[in-house]
Amino acid sequence: MDLDHCTLCPRECGACRRRGPGRCGAGALPRLARAALHRWEEPCISGDDPRRGSGTVFFSGCPLGCCFCQNDAISRGNFGAEVTVSRLAKIFLELQDQGAWNINLVSAAQYLPQVIEALDLAGKRLTIPVVYNSGGYEKPESLRLLEGYVDIYLPDLKFYDPALAESCAGVPDYFAVASAAIPEMFRQTGPLDQDQSGMLRRGVMVRHLVLPGQRKDSERLLRWLAGALPVGEIYLSLMSQYTPYRPMPVKALDRRVATFEYEWVREVADRLGFSGYGQERTSAKEEYTPPFDLEGVEGPEL
Repeated sequence: MDLDHCTLCPRECGACRRRGPGRCGAGALPRLARAALHRWEEPCISGDDPRRGSGTVFFSGCPLGCCFCQNDAISRGNFGAEVTVSRLAKIFLELQDQGAWNINLVSAAQYLPQVIEALDLAGKRLTIPVVYNSGGYEKPESLRLLEGYVDIYLPDLKFYDPALAESCAGVPDYFAVASAAIPEMFRQTGPLDQDQSGMLRRGVMVRHLVLPGQRKDSERLLRWLAGALPVGEIYLSLMSQYTPYRPMPVKALDRRVATFEYEWVREVADRLGFSGYGQERTSAKEEYTPPFDLEGVEGPEL
């Protein structure tokens, strides 16, 4: 991929990232906000051992920049520190040594070439699964660069309605893009594969955040997903944690999700035959967002 004229993500802004950041906020070097064990992912990703967790690496910037993002400080604010590719590889191995179940690449789309180079540097010393934790707004041709590197895809499926996607993220083509990206993810991993303790070793788990006033949009997304992929071979994680941090561009989004809205969408998912995870209403709290304090970012190179 050419950092002199970047077309990594569907926005294809064409920025020369060696001279300055692109539309996503990313420059030539990876920028990280945190690299630490995280215990608040789904149980098959984080496990239930309080001494362990998912080895999350939070990348700064984002091709989307959703108005309601709970990681706003890094996705839109671009908080973080630049690291070399060699340091990134060392971070992966440090997290493995700390007991991480996996390496969880959070919003890494804007740094795919650097991530691949770091995984190559880590090589066979990295023996745990690699998770690609994505907003779903991905070019299939960019995802194909990850084939053989990523074991588990964890994409969001956010919007069906182009007007909603435009209002929230400035991407009216969100569904068109995500509906091509997610089948490519499944093509690479195949069906779910879990170890004896239930930890995911390979596969796709699609996340959907239920938005207030948008349950029909949720239904359209889930019906598409049920027709596009075999429901018995993927997981669905249905989330209720939506929290408005500022006045929203869509008036209905200025509140949290009502219990009846979330339960209505969960019933749709059940009727369609999905397995996976739901979320308690208590998850809609700010303490579930990790502190972006550069933990684990600075340190030795490989």
